Amino acid sequence: MKKSTNNINIKNRKARFEFEILDKFIAGIKLSGTEIKAIRLGKASIAESFCEFQNNELFVINMTVEEYSHASHFNHDPKSARKLLMKRRELNKLEKEVKNSGLTIVPLRLFINDRGLAKLQIALAKGKKLFDKRETIKDRDSKRRLDRIKKDFN
Repeated sequence: MKKSTNNINIKNRKARFEFEILDKFIAGIKLSGTEIKAIRLGKASIAESFCEFQNNELFVINMTVEEYSHASHFNHDPKSARKLLMKRRELNKLEKEVKNSGLTIVPLRLFINDRGLAKLQIALAKGKKLFDKRETIKDRDSKRRLDRIKKDFN
């Protein structure tokens, strides 16, 4: 039996603009039945979400998973905190970095892997200052201009 190809790839576009990415990790998410069904339909958003430690466990906060349309009264809460599943060694490393360095953990991408499980790519990040954001905009504009010149030249 061949599994269907899942092309669910929900990105947090603001994260790369607002933060400087230092290290990336892949984490599983503890979900209920209606939550995974809604994610497979693409009804999720990680735009305003962040990760935080509570009792030595990592949770993603403010991740929106819309209610599943075909569920009965057993539907889930769209904005509840969801536990992230990672190895203890990785969690200890992340917690130490967050406490000591003042870094942040932000979700970058929500996807379904080839086994059909929902995964969240998270990053250890440092907030950018205003001048860093201006530099990012300037680099993006110059790259766009250069691509137009190359296109016109060919």
